[in-house]
Amino acid sequence: MAWSDRVGGFFALDDDWERPGGTISRGDALFTLTVVALSLFVLELMRALGSLVEVDRPIWQQWLLTAIPALFLLTRRRYPLLTAAAASLAYWAISSYEPLMASLLSTQVSYFLVVLGGVAWARNRRTMAGVYGVILFAMFLWLVWGFAVGQATTGMVGSPDPEAWIAPTIAAPVMLSIINILYFGGAVIGGQAAWRSARQRAGLRTQTETIREQTGQLREAAVVEERLRIARELHDVVAHHVSGIGVQAAAARRVLDKDPEAAKGALLRIEGGSRDAVTQMRGLLGTLRMGEAPAPDTDHAPEPTLADVVGLVAERDGTALTVTHEVVEDSPGDLDAVPTAIGHSLYRTAQEALTNVVRHSSAQRARVTVRVGDRHAEVEVTDDGRPLPGSSGSGMGQLGIRERVSSHHGTVEIGPRPLGGYRVRARIPLRSEES
Repeated sequence: MAWSDRVGGFFALDDDWERPGGTISRGDALFTLTVVALSLFVLELMRALGSLVEVDRPIWQQWLLTAIPALFLLTRRRYPLLTAAAASLAYWAISSYEPLMASLLSTQVSYFLVVLGGVAWARNRRTMAGVYGVILFAMFLWLVWGFAVGQATTGMVGSPDPEAWIAPTIAAPVMLSIINILYFGGAVIGGQAAWRSARQRAGLRTQTETIREQTGQLREAAVVEERLRIARELHDVVAHHVSGIGVQAAAARRVLDKDPEAAKGALLRIEGGSRDAVTQMRGLLGTLRMGEAPAPDTDHAPEPTLADVVGLVAERDGTALTVTHEVVEDSPGDLDAVPTAIGHSLYRTAQEALTNVVRHSSAQRARVTVRVGDRHAEVEVTDDGRPLPGSSGSGMGQLGIRERVSSHHGTVEIGPRPLGGYRVRARIPLRSEES
């Protein structure tokens, strides 16, 4: 990598970020007044020690020349580059007017802070590099001119040591150059380090805001997904119970005169199914009430599982549709070992399949087969009917079946049978294939 690329990378010349917060605050004013007061106090201490006997300027001018460099600290954040340029011009003027006043420690510290602040608070890095290039080049020409006329090394050369192997005329310019390089280099590098630190803090704040926004979006997505799940549950509950009530009502109407006891049993099943439907709907709708506490009398019954398919078959079995049930286990107890979430999805699959048989088929017989093994659990619903004309449905039921089963990495087969009738088969693995 070329040295120009390294320098450009260090000073972030291609970074468009602008450091915010460039204002003249109460803290800036207090800091500036403090530095001015300390500078004047140190000036009087030097006067008391006799260090200013060579200064011929009036005391008010000494105070003014001491306070001016510190006053530039007030605007170093609001107008960083303009302040740095003006302070450099003022420093040159003071050095030309009274060199001893420019060499005071307070003046050197104030100018150092102004140069550092210009780099740290500059809005545009390329503009900063241009302005500081001009300032440093002007300082370099001024230093060379001082070397040429001998003013820069005045007072630096005393009585040369006879054993010194470097000539005083060489040692003085080299020493002065080293001091200026360390002075300006330290101010510029320190200012860039402060800018990078502020840049990093701004990046962390941006990342924090992004993470907070993404967290909110994920939370909203989770809420939407949960509401869709509840909507599917509500669809299954309503479709199942309404179709069941229709079947039992038709059976009761047909046997009402011939077999009152059978009609009574059908009406009891209607009563129980409607009560169960209301209970389940109340629980699902209660979940949708965001921010509301559940009612004390809400019945949160456990979700049905694969073992409850036998009850589902009993509800649907009647005069209009004969439903049989079969459970096939590889080993005793396999049915009870099916995880609740998988069992619930298979139960809803069987429920939706039977509902579709009642609403959209001419079937008179249906069969629900539950198969549970060591690695898979499945439910299969078959019937002997044909689709009723004009009863194709919305497709939401089958879509819900596929979504439920796919969420467990299972497979679904839905379609007509070769020898007549319809089949819905859902198969879900009980563990991963790698285990």
